[in-house]
Amino acid sequence: MDLTNLNSKDRKQRRRGSSIDLSTMVYGKVPPQAKDLEEAVLGAVMLEKSAFDVVVEILKPECFYVDAHQRIYRSMQSLQQKSQPIDILTVVEELRSKEELEMVGGPYYVTRLTNSVVSSANIEAHSKIILQKFIQRELIRISGEIIGDAYEDSADVFDLLDEAEAKLFEITNNHMKKNYDSIDTVLVQTVQRIEDMRHRTEDITGVPSGFPSLDKVTYGWQNSDLIILAARPAVGKTAFALNLARNAALSSTRPTPIVFFSLEMSSAQLVTRILSAESEVWLEKISRGKMEDYEMKQLYAKGIQRLAQAPIFIDDTAALNVFELRAKCRRLKTKHNIGLIIIDYLQLMSGAGNGKNTNREQEISTISRNLKMLAKELMTPIIALSQLSRAVETRKDGNKMPQLSDLRESGAIEQDADMVMFIYRPEYYDITSNEMGESNKGETHVRIAKHRNGSLETIRLKAQLHIQKFVEFEEDDFSGLGMGGGNWKPVPDGGGGSGAGAGGDDGAKLYIQAGSKMNDMPFGDDDEAPF
Repeated sequence: MDLTNLNSKDRKQRRRGSSIDLSTMVYGKVPPQAKDLEEAVLGAVMLEKSAFDVVVEILKPECFYVDAHQRIYRSMQSLQQKSQPIDILTVVEELRSKEELEMVGGPYYVTRLTNSVVSSANIEAHSKIILQKFIQRELIRISGEIIGDAYEDSADVFDLLDEAEAKLFEITNNHMKKNYDSIDTVLVQTVQRIEDMRHRTEDITGVPSGFPSLDKVTYGWQNSDLIILAARPAVGKTAFALNLARNAALSSTRPTPIVFFSLEMSSAQLVTRILSAESEVWLEKISRGKMEDYEMKQLYAKGIQRLAQAPIFIDDTAALNVFELRAKCRRLKTKHNIGLIIIDYLQLMSGAGNGKNTNREQEISTISRNLKMLAKELMTPIIALSQLSRAVETRKDGNKMPQLSDLRESGAIEQDADMVMFIYRPEYYDITSNEMGESNKGETHVRIAKHRNGSLETIRLKAQLHIQKFVEFEEDDFSGLGMGGGNWKPVPDGGGGSGAGAGGDDGAKLYIQAGSKMNDMPFGDDDEAPF
Protein backbone atom coordinates (compact mmCIF):
# COMPACT_ATOMS: atom_id res chain seq x y z
CA MET A 1 0.00 0.00 0.00
CA ASP A 2 1.34 3.44 -0.90
CA LEU A 3 1.57 5.56 2.26
CA THR A 4 2.95 8.67 0.57
CA ASN A 5 -0.49 10.19 -0.06
CA LEU A 6 -1.69 9.72 3.53
CA ASN A 7 -1.38 12.42 6.14
CA SER A 8 0.68 11.94 9.31
CA LYS A 9 -2.24 10.76 11.44
CA ASP A 10 -3.39 8.22 8.86
CA ARG A 11 0.11 6.85 8.40
CA LYS A 12 0.46 6.44 12.15
CA GLN A 13 -2.82 4.53 12.33
CA ARG A 14 -1.79 2.32 9.39
CA ARG A 15 1.46 1.45 11.11
CA ARG A 16 -0.19 0.79 14.45
CA GLY A 17 -2.79 -1.41 12.84
CA SER A 18 -0.06 -3.76 11.61
CA SER A 19 2.41 -3.40 14.47
CA ILE A 20 1.00 -6.43 16.32
CA ASP A 21 2.61 -8.73 13.71
CA LEU A 22 5.85 -6.74 13.60
CA SER A 23 7.93 -9.59 15.07
CA THR A 24 6.68 -12.00 12.40
CA MET A 25 7.10 -9.61 9.46
CA VAL A 26 10.47 -8.13 10.39
CA TYR A 27 12.23 -10.78 12.39
CA GLY A 28 10.54 -13.90 11.02
CA LYS A 29 9.63 -15.08 14.52
CA VAL A 30 6.38 -16.28 16.05
CA PRO A 31 5.06 -14.00 18.83
CA PRO A 32 5.63 -15.38 22.37
CA GLN A 33 2.78 -17.69 23.33
CA ALA A 34 1.86 -20.69 25.48
CA LYS A 35 -1.16 -22.36 23.88
CA ASP A 36 -0.82 -25.58 25.88
CA LEU A 37 -0.81 -23.67 29.17
CA GLU A 38 -3.79 -21.60 28.08
CA GLU A 39 -5.72 -24.82 27.43
CA ALA A 40 -4.61 -26.24 30.78
CA VAL A 41 -5.70 -23.15 32.71
CA LEU A 42 -9.12 -22.96 31.06
CA GLY A 43 -9.64 -26.68 31.55
CA ALA A 44 -8.67 -26.51 35.22
CA VAL A 45 -11.12 -23.64 35.80
CA MET A 46 -13.97 -25.77 34.47
CA LEU A 47 -12.93 -28.73 36.66
CA GLU A 48 -12.11 -27.02 39.96
CA LYS A 49 -14.62 -24.72 41.63
CA SER A 50 -12.07 -22.44 43.30
CA ALA A 51 -9.61 -22.28 40.40
CA PHE A 52 -11.17 -19.21 38.78
CA ASP A 53 -10.59 -17.13 41.94
CA VAL A 54 -6.85 -17.73 41.51
CA VAL A 55 -6.75 -17.03 37.80
CA VAL A 56 -8.88 -13.88 37.80
CA GLU A 57 -6.31 -12.03 39.97
CA ILE A 58 -3.59 -12.68 37.39
CA LEU A 59 -5.13 -12.86 33.92
CA LYS A 60 -7.39 -10.71 31.78
CA PRO A 61 -9.06 -11.90 28.55
CA GLU A 62 -6.48 -10.13 26.36
CA CYS A 63 -3.69 -12.09 28.04
CA PHE A 64 -4.66 -15.20 26.04
CA TYR A 65 -3.01 -15.50 22.63
CA VAL A 66 -5.71 -17.64 20.98
CA ASP A 67 -8.87 -15.71 20.14
CA ALA A 68 -11.09 -18.67 21.07
CA HIS A 69 -9.48 -18.78 24.52
CA GLN A 70 -10.21 -15.08 25.02
CA ARG A 71 -13.89 -15.66 24.24
CA ILE A 72 -14.09 -18.66 26.56
CA TYR A 73 -12.45 -16.72 29.39
CA ARG A 74 -14.85 -13.79 28.91
CA SER A 75 -17.78 -16.19 29.19
CA MET A 76 -16.29 -17.44 32.48
CA GLN A 77 -16.10 -13.85 33.74
CA SER A 78 -19.71 -13.31 32.73
CA LEU A 79 -20.78 -16.42 34.65
CA GLN A 80 -18.94 -15.25 37.74
CA GLN A 81 -20.65 -11.86 37.60
CA LYS A 82 -24.00 -13.65 37.47
CA SER A 83 -22.96 -15.82 40.48
CA GLN A 84 -23.37 -18.95 38.39
CA PRO A 85 -21.09 -22.02 38.55
CA ILE A 86 -18.33 -22.39 35.97
CA ASP A 87 -18.19 -25.80 34.29
CA ILE A 88 -18.34 -27.31 30.82
CA LEU A 89 -22.12 -27.08 30.47
CA THR A 90 -22.51 -23.51 31.77
CA VAL A 91 -19.61 -22.24 29.66
CA VAL A 92 -21.08 -23.85 26.53
CA GLU A 93 -24.49 -22.31 27.23
CA GLU A 94 -22.97 -18.88 27.90
CA LEU A 95 -21.06 -19.01 24.60
CA ARG A 96 -24.22 -20.12 22.80
CA SER A 97 -26.21 -17.21 24.26
CA LYS A 98 -23.55 -14.82 22.95
CA GLU A 99 -23.55 -16.58 19.55
CA GLU A 100 -19.85 -17.34 19.94
CA LEU A 101 -19.97 -21.11 20.43
CA GLU A 102 -19.15 -21.97 16.81
CA MET A 103 -16.41 -19.32 16.76
CA VAL A 104 -14.47 -21.17 19.46
CA GLY A 105 -14.85 -24.59 17.85
CA GLY A 106 -18.16 -25.79 19.23
CA PRO A 107 -18.92 -27.89 22.34
CA TYR A 108 -16.28 -30.42 21.34
CA TYR A 109 -13.43 -27.92 21.68
CA VAL A 110 -14.67 -26.67 25.07
CA THR A 111 -14.88 -30.26 26.32
CA ARG A 112 -11.44 -31.12 24.95
CA LEU A 113 -9.85 -28.44 27.12
CA THR A 114 -10.47 -30.58 30.21
CA ASN A 115 -9.08 -33.85 28.80
CA SER A 116 -5.41 -33.15 29.55
CA VAL A 117 -5.96 -31.63 33.01
CA VAL A 118 -5.38 -33.75 36.10
CA SER A 119 -5.81 -31.03 38.77
CA SER A 120 -5.49 -27.30 39.34
CA ALA A 121 -2.50 -27.63 41.67
CA ASN A 122 -0.17 -25.61 39.42
CA ILE A 123 -2.72 -23.24 37.95
CA GLU A 124 -1.15 -20.13 39.53
CA ALA A 125 2.27 -20.90 38.04
CA HIS A 126 0.70 -21.62 34.64
CA SER A 127 -1.25 -18.35 34.76
CA LYS A 128 1.90 -16.35 35.50
CA ILE A 129 3.67 -17.89 32.50
CA ILE A 130 0.73 -16.91 30.28
CA LEU A 131 0.96 -13.37 31.69
CA GLN A 132 4.69 -13.24 30.96
CA LYS A 133 4.08 -14.23 27.34
CA PHE A 134 1.41 -11.56 27.04
CA ILE A 135 3.74 -8.88 28.43
CA GLN A 136 6.38 -9.93 25.91
CA ARG A 137 3.85 -9.53 23.09
CA GLU A 138 2.82 -6.13 24.45
CA LEU A 139 6.45 -4.98 24.56
CA ILE A 140 6.85 -6.06 20.94
CA ARG A 141 3.66 -4.23 19.97
CA ILE A 142 4.63 -1.03 21.79
CA SER A 143 8.14 -1.19 20.37
CA GLY A 144 6.67 -1.45 16.88
CA GLU A 145 4.52 1.62 17.46
CA ILE A 146 7.48 3.57 18.85
CA ILE A 147 9.66 2.56 15.89
CA GLY A 148 6.97 3.62 13.43
CA ASP A 149 6.44 6.96 15.18
CA ALA A 150 10.19 7.59 15.41
CA TYR A 151 10.44 7.40 11.60
CA GLU A 152 7.83 10.18 11.31
CA ASP A 153 9.64 13.46 10.65
CA SER A 154 6.81 15.57 12.09
CA ALA A 155 6.80 13.69 15.42
CA ASP A 156 8.03 15.59 18.48
CA VAL A 157 10.76 13.53 20.14
CA PHE A 158 9.74 14.57 23.66
CA ASP A 159 6.14 13.61 22.99
CA LEU A 160 7.42 10.24 21.80
CA LEU A 161 9.36 9.77 25.04
CA ASP A 162 6.33 10.65 27.16
CA GLU A 163 4.08 8.38 25.13
CA ALA A 164 6.53 5.47 25.30
CA GLU A 165 6.96 5.83 29.03
CA ALA A 166 3.20 6.06 29.58
CA LYS A 167 2.61 2.86 27.61
CA LEU A 168 5.31 0.97 29.50
CA PHE A 169 3.94 2.20 32.80
CA GLU A 170 0.46 1.09 31.74
CA ILE A 171 1.74 -2.47 31.34
CA THR A 172 3.29 -2.38 34.79
CA ASN A 173 0.27 -0.78 36.41
CA ASN A 174 -2.32 -3.06 34.81
CA HIS A 175 -0.58 -6.41 34.88
CA MET A 176 2.11 -6.36 37.57
CA LYS A 177 -0.09 -5.88 40.61
CA LYS A 178 1.20 -6.20 44.14
CA ASN A 179 0.08 -9.25 46.06
CA TYR A 180 -1.34 -9.18 49.57
CA ASP A 181 0.87 -9.24 52.69
CA SER A 182 0.35 -11.32 55.80
CA ILE A 183 -0.19 -9.37 59.01
CA ASP A 184 3.10 -10.55 60.56
CA THR A 185 5.05 -8.93 57.70
CA VAL A 186 3.12 -5.67 58.02
CA LEU A 187 3.50 -5.73 61.82
CA VAL A 188 7.29 -5.79 61.54
CA GLN A 189 7.23 -2.77 59.22
CA THR A 190 4.70 -0.94 61.42
CA VAL A 191 6.65 -1.51 64.64
CA GLN A 192 9.85 -0.34 62.96
CA ARG A 193 8.10 2.85 61.82
CA ILE A 194 6.72 3.44 65.33
CA GLU A 195 10.18 2.97 66.83
CA ASP A 196 11.65 5.45 64.36
CA MET A 197 9.00 8.03 65.25
CA ARG A 198 9.54 7.51 69.01
CA HIS A 199 13.19 8.46 68.69
CA ARG A 200 12.56 11.54 66.59
CA THR A 201 13.48 14.85 68.19
CA GLU A 202 10.78 16.65 66.19
CA ASP A 203 7.04 16.08 65.93
CA ILE A 204 6.85 16.48 62.15
CA THR A 205 6.82 13.07 60.46
CA GLY A 206 6.16 14.24 56.89
CA VAL A 207 7.06 17.15 54.63
CA PRO A 208 6.87 20.38 56.68
CA SER A 209 4.42 23.06 55.58
CA GLY A 210 6.44 25.87 57.13
CA PHE A 211 3.51 26.93 59.33
CA PRO A 212 3.87 25.57 62.91
CA SER A 213 0.14 25.88 63.64
CA LEU A 214 -0.67 23.79 60.56
CA ASP A 215 2.06 21.24 61.22
CA LYS A 216 0.67 20.67 64.73
CA VAL A 217 -2.47 19.29 63.12
CA THR A 218 -1.02 17.48 60.09
CA TYR A 219 2.49 16.57 61.39
CA GLY A 220 3.60 17.51 57.89
CA TRP A 221 2.34 16.24 54.55
CA GLN A 222 2.34 12.45 54.82
CA ASN A 223 3.54 10.02 52.17
CA SER A 224 0.83 8.61 49.83
CA ASP A 225 -1.69 11.30 50.90
CA LEU A 226 -3.79 13.25 48.41
CA ILE A 227 -4.44 16.75 49.80
CA ILE A 228 -7.03 18.99 48.16
CA LEU A 229 -6.58 22.75 48.64
CA ALA A 230 -9.73 24.55 47.51
CA ALA A 231 -10.96 28.13 47.42
CA ARG A 232 -12.85 30.62 45.28
CA PRO A 233 -10.90 32.45 42.52
CA ALA A 234 -8.51 35.22 43.67
CA VAL A 235 -8.56 34.15 47.34
CA GLY A 236 -4.89 33.13 47.24
CA LYS A 237 -4.69 29.42 46.35
CA THR A 238 -1.64 29.73 44.12
CA ALA A 239 0.13 32.09 46.52
CA PHE A 240 -0.46 29.72 49.43
CA ALA A 241 0.63 26.70 47.38
CA LEU A 242 3.84 28.50 46.38
CA ASN A 243 4.46 29.24 50.05
CA LEU A 244 4.10 25.53 50.81
CA ALA A 245 6.51 24.68 47.98
CA ARG A 246 9.07 27.26 49.06
CA ASN A 247 8.86 26.28 52.74
CA ALA A 248 9.33 22.58 51.93
CA ALA A 249 12.27 23.11 49.58
CA LEU A 250 14.04 25.60 51.87
CA SER A 251 13.28 23.88 55.18
CA SER A 252 16.22 24.06 57.57
CA THR A 253 15.38 20.73 59.19
CA ARG A 254 14.11 18.68 56.24
CA PRO A 255 14.67 20.23 52.79
CA THR A 256 12.47 18.39 50.31
CA PRO A 257 12.66 18.38 46.49
CA ILE A 258 9.30 19.46 45.10
CA VAL A 259 7.69 19.71 41.67
CA PHE A 260 5.05 22.34 40.89
CA PHE A 261 2.75 21.65 37.92
CA SER A 262 1.12 24.90 36.80
CA LEU A 263 -1.63 24.57 34.21
CA GLU A 264 -2.69 28.19 34.60
CA MET A 265 0.43 30.36 34.93
CA SER A 266 3.81 30.34 33.23
CA SER A 267 6.97 29.30 35.04
CA ALA A 268 8.28 32.88 34.84
CA GLN A 269 5.19 34.21 36.63
CA LEU A 270 5.53 31.58 39.35
CA VAL A 271 9.21 32.32 39.92
CA THR A 272 8.41 36.03 40.14
CA ARG A 273 5.92 35.31 42.91
CA ILE A 274 8.37 33.08 44.76
CA LEU A 275 11.04 35.78 44.52
CA SER A 276 8.65 38.36 45.95
CA ALA A 277 7.79 36.15 48.92
CA GLU A 278 11.41 35.23 49.62
CA SER A 279 12.93 38.71 49.19
CA GLU A 280 9.87 40.56 50.57
CA VAL A 281 9.99 43.03 47.69
CA TRP A 282 6.58 44.00 46.33
CA LEU A 283 5.37 41.73 43.54
CA GLU A 284 4.04 44.68 41.55
CA LYS A 285 7.46 46.32 41.58
CA ILE A 286 9.21 43.12 40.47
CA SER A 287 6.68 42.49 37.70
CA ARG A 288 7.08 46.01 36.32
CA GLY A 289 10.82 46.21 36.88
CA LYS A 290 10.36 49.47 38.81
CA MET A 291 12.76 48.87 41.69
CA GLU A 292 15.24 51.07 43.46
CA ASP A 293 18.88 50.01 43.80
CA TYR A 294 18.43 48.90 47.42
CA GLU A 295 15.43 46.79 46.41
CA MET A 296 17.43 45.15 43.63
CA LYS A 297 20.18 44.32 46.12
CA GLN A 298 17.55 42.94 48.48
CA LEU A 299 16.14 40.85 45.62
CA TYR A 300 19.56 39.34 44.90
CA ALA A 301 20.64 38.87 48.51
CA LYS A 302 17.45 37.45 50.01
CA GLY A 303 15.76 36.01 46.94
CA ILE A 304 17.87 34.98 43.97
CA GLN A 305 20.91 33.65 45.85
CA ARG A 306 18.80 31.62 48.24
CA LEU A 307 16.40 30.23 45.62
CA ALA A 308 19.11 29.36 43.09
CA GLN A 309 20.02 26.21 45.03
CA ALA A 310 16.46 25.28 46.03
CA PRO A 311 15.31 21.84 44.79
CA ILE A 312 12.19 23.23 43.08
CA PHE A 313 11.08 21.98 39.66
CA ILE A 314 8.37 23.78 37.68
CA ASP A 315 6.34 22.37 34.79
CA ASP A 316 3.98 24.84 33.10
CA THR A 317 2.63 22.49 30.40
CA ALA A 318 -0.88 23.60 29.47
CA ALA A 319 -3.74 21.07 29.24
CA LEU A 320 -1.68 18.39 30.97
CA ASN A 321 -3.44 15.04 31.09
CA VAL A 322 -3.20 12.54 33.90
CA PHE A 323 -1.05 10.06 31.97
CA GLU A 324 1.55 12.70 31.08
CA LEU A 325 1.56 13.87 34.69
CA ARG A 326 2.11 10.33 35.92
CA ALA A 327 4.99 9.72 33.50
CA LYS A 328 6.71 12.98 34.45
CA CYS A 329 6.32 12.33 38.18
CA ARG A 330 7.79 8.87 37.86
CA ARG A 331 10.86 10.25 36.07
CA LEU A 332 11.30 13.04 38.63
CA LYS A 333 10.92 10.57 41.48
CA THR A 334 13.61 8.34 40.01
CA LYS A 335 16.02 11.14 39.08
CA HIS A 336 15.52 13.72 41.84
CA ASN A 337 13.66 11.78 44.58
CA ILE A 338 10.75 14.23 44.56
CA GLY A 339 9.15 14.46 48.02
CA LEU A 340 6.13 16.69 47.25
CA ILE A 341 3.95 17.19 44.16
CA ILE A 342 1.75 20.28 43.76
CA ILE A 343 -0.81 20.68 40.95
CA ASP A 344 -2.40 24.04 40.10
CA TYR A 345 -5.13 23.23 39.47
CA LEU A 346 -7.30 20.10 39.21
CA GLN A 347 -10.10 21.37 36.95
CA LEU A 348 -7.63 22.39 34.23
CA MET A 349 -6.36 18.84 33.83
CA SER A 350 -7.73 16.45 31.22
CA GLY A 351 -8.29 12.73 31.41
CA ALA A 352 -7.06 10.00 29.10
CA GLY A 353 -8.43 11.82 26.06
CA ASN A 354 -10.31 8.81 24.72
CA GLY A 355 -13.58 9.13 26.60
CA LYS A 356 -15.80 10.73 24.02
CA ASN A 357 -18.99 9.75 25.81
CA THR A 358 -17.90 10.74 29.33
CA ASN A 359 -19.03 13.99 30.91
CA ARG A 360 -16.81 16.39 32.80
CA GLU A 361 -17.82 15.04 36.21
CA GLN A 362 -16.76 11.53 35.23
CA GLU A 363 -13.50 12.87 33.84
CA ILE A 364 -12.70 14.73 37.06
CA SER A 365 -13.53 11.57 39.00
CA THR A 366 -11.02 9.64 36.89
CA ILE A 367 -8.36 12.30 37.39
CA SER A 368 -8.93 12.39 41.15
CA ARG A 369 -8.74 8.60 41.37
CA ASN A 370 -5.53 8.51 39.34
CA LEU A 371 -3.92 11.19 41.52
CA LYS A 372 -4.62 9.10 44.61
CA MET A 373 -3.17 6.02 42.89
CA LEU A 374 -0.09 8.03 41.89
CA ALA A 375 0.45 9.30 45.45
CA LYS A 376 0.24 5.75 46.75
CA GLU A 377 2.50 4.32 44.06
CA LEU A 378 5.26 6.93 44.50
CA MET A 379 4.76 7.15 48.28
CA THR A 380 4.73 10.93 47.87
CA PRO A 381 2.17 13.49 49.08
CA ILE A 382 0.26 15.29 46.33
CA ILE A 383 -1.36 18.69 46.91
CA ALA A 384 -3.95 19.42 44.22
CA LEU A 385 -5.58 22.84 44.05
CA SER A 386 -9.27 22.94 43.24
CA GLN A 387 -11.93 25.49 42.43
CA LEU A 388 -15.16 25.83 44.41
CA SER A 389 -18.61 26.11 42.92
CA ARG A 390 -20.69 29.30 43.09
CA ALA A 391 -22.89 27.73 45.76
CA VAL A 392 -20.77 29.36 48.44
CA GLU A 393 -21.57 32.79 46.97
CA THR A 394 -25.32 32.24 46.89
CA ARG A 395 -25.65 30.82 50.38
CA LYS A 396 -28.46 32.74 52.08
CA ASP A 397 -27.45 32.26 55.71
CA GLY A 398 -24.52 34.65 55.29
CA ASN A 399 -21.94 31.98 56.13
CA LYS A 400 -19.37 32.06 53.34
CA MET A 401 -17.03 29.49 54.86
CA PRO A 402 -16.61 26.76 52.19
CA GLN A 403 -18.00 23.28 52.78
CA LEU A 404 -17.21 19.87 51.27
CA SER A 405 -20.35 20.10 49.15
CA ASP A 406 -18.90 23.21 47.46
CA LEU A 407 -16.14 21.25 45.71
CA ARG A 408 -16.62 21.86 42.02
CA GLU A 409 -17.67 19.27 39.41
CA SER A 410 -17.27 16.05 41.34
CA GLY A 411 -17.98 14.46 44.69
CA ALA A 412 -15.22 11.96 43.91
CA ILE A 413 -12.67 14.61 44.92
CA GLU A 414 -14.02 14.51 48.45
CA GLN A 415 -14.07 10.72 48.39
CA ASP A 416 -10.52 10.18 47.10
CA ALA A 417 -8.79 12.87 49.17
CA ASP A 418 -7.08 12.07 52.45
CA MET A 419 -7.32 15.72 53.43
CA VAL A 420 -9.44 18.62 52.18
CA MET A 421 -8.48 22.18 53.12
CA PHE A 422 -10.37 25.38 52.34
CA ILE A 423 -8.93 28.89 52.23
CA TYR A 424 -11.29 31.62 53.41
CA ARG A 425 -10.55 35.34 53.74
CA PRO A 426 -13.33 37.50 55.26
CA GLU A 427 -12.22 40.61 53.37
CA TYR A 428 -12.87 38.73 50.09
CA TYR A 429 -16.56 39.14 50.95
CA ASP A 430 -16.10 42.77 52.12
CA ILE A 431 -16.06 41.76 55.78
CA THR A 432 -13.45 44.21 57.08
CA SER A 433 -13.82 43.78 60.86
CA ASN A 434 -14.44 41.01 63.37
CA GLU A 435 -17.08 40.77 66.10
CA MET A 436 -15.08 43.15 68.29
CA GLY A 437 -14.95 45.78 65.59
CA GLU A 438 -11.22 45.22 65.00
CA SER A 439 -9.76 45.22 61.50
CA ASN A 440 -9.21 41.75 60.05
CA LYS A 441 -7.14 42.93 57.11
CA GLY A 442 -5.21 39.95 55.72
CA GLU A 443 -6.79 37.45 58.12
CA THR A 444 -6.95 34.05 56.43
CA HIS A 445 -8.66 30.88 57.65
CA VAL A 446 -7.30 27.53 56.50
CA ARG A 447 -10.08 25.13 57.37
CA ILE A 448 -9.35 21.39 57.43
CA ALA A 449 -12.76 19.96 56.50
CA LYS A 450 -11.62 16.37 55.98
CA HIS A 451 -8.65 14.68 57.63
CA ARG A 452 -8.51 10.92 57.30
CA ASN A 453 -5.73 10.56 59.86
CA GLY A 454 -6.25 13.50 62.19
CA SER A 455 -8.49 16.17 63.64
CA LEU A 456 -10.57 18.83 61.90
CA GLU A 457 -9.43 22.33 62.80
CA THR A 458 -9.24 25.85 61.43
CA ILE A 459 -5.81 27.50 61.25
CA ARG A 460 -5.51 31.28 61.19
CA LEU A 461 -2.82 32.88 59.05
CA LYS A 462 -2.18 36.38 57.78
CA ALA A 463 -2.02 37.02 54.04
CA GLN A 464 0.49 39.56 52.78
CA LEU A 465 -0.51 39.34 49.16
CA HIS A 466 1.52 42.35 48.12
CA ILE A 467 4.56 40.12 48.60
CA GLN A 468 2.70 36.84 47.97
CA LYS A 469 3.42 35.60 51.47
CA PHE A 470 1.47 34.00 54.31
CA VAL A 471 2.66 34.20 57.93
CA GLU A 472 1.40 32.99 61.28
CA PHE A 473 -1.45 35.11 62.64
CA GLU A 474 -0.69 37.00 65.84
CA GLU A 475 -3.43 38.55 67.95
CA ASP A 476 -1.24 41.61 68.70
CA ASP A 477 -0.06 42.00 65.14
CA PHE A 478 0.62 45.70 64.48
CA SER A 479 0.22 46.07 60.76
CA GLY A 480 0.90 49.80 61.01
CA LEU A 481 4.57 49.12 61.83
CA GLY A 482 5.14 47.84 58.32
CA MET A 483 6.70 44.52 59.31
CA GLY A 484 6.25 43.10 55.83
CA GLY A 485 9.70 43.70 54.36
CA GLY A 486 13.35 44.52 54.86
CA ASN A 487 15.87 43.43 57.48
CA TRP A 488 14.54 44.09 60.97
CA LYS A 489 16.62 44.37 64.14
CA PRO A 490 15.64 45.15 67.75
CA VAL A 491 16.90 48.27 69.55
CA PRO A 492 16.26 49.30 73.18
CA ASP A 493 13.23 51.46 73.72
CA GLY A 494 12.61 53.37 76.88
CA GLY A 495 8.91 53.61 76.24
CA GLY A 496 6.06 51.28 77.07
CA GLY A 497 6.13 47.57 76.51
CA SER A 498 3.26 47.34 74.08
CA GLY A 499 5.31 47.55 70.90
CA ALA A 500 5.90 44.63 68.58
CA GLY A 501 8.70 42.49 69.89
CA ALA A 502 8.24 43.49 73.52
CA GLY A 503 9.78 41.26 76.12
CA GLY A 504 13.10 39.48 76.52
CA ASP A 505 16.11 40.22 78.72
CA ASP A 506 16.44 43.78 77.48
CA GLY A 507 12.83 44.63 78.25
CA ALA A 508 10.62 46.20 75.61
CA LYS A 509 12.12 46.50 72.15
CA LEU A 510 11.04 48.42 69.09
CA TYR A 511 11.83 46.86 65.74
CA ILE A 512 13.26 49.16 63.07
CA GLN A 513 14.15 48.31 59.51
CA ALA A 514 17.78 48.25 58.46
CA GLY A 515 18.75 48.88 54.86
CA SER A 516 15.24 49.23 53.43
CA LYS A 517 13.07 52.19 52.45
CA MET A 518 9.81 50.29 52.11
CA ASN A 519 8.17 52.46 54.78
CA ASP A 520 8.86 55.56 52.72
CA MET A 521 6.44 54.35 50.06
CA PRO A 522 3.15 56.29 49.79
CA PHE A 523 1.09 53.21 50.73
CA GLY A 524 1.02 51.05 53.82
CA ASP A 525 1.81 47.36 54.16
CA ASP A 526 -1.84 46.53 54.57
CA ASP A 527 -2.76 47.89 51.16
CA GLU A 528 -3.74 45.18 48.70
CA ALA A 529 -1.79 44.76 45.50
CA PRO A 530 -4.02 44.56 42.41
CA PHE A 531 -3.56 40.80 41.85
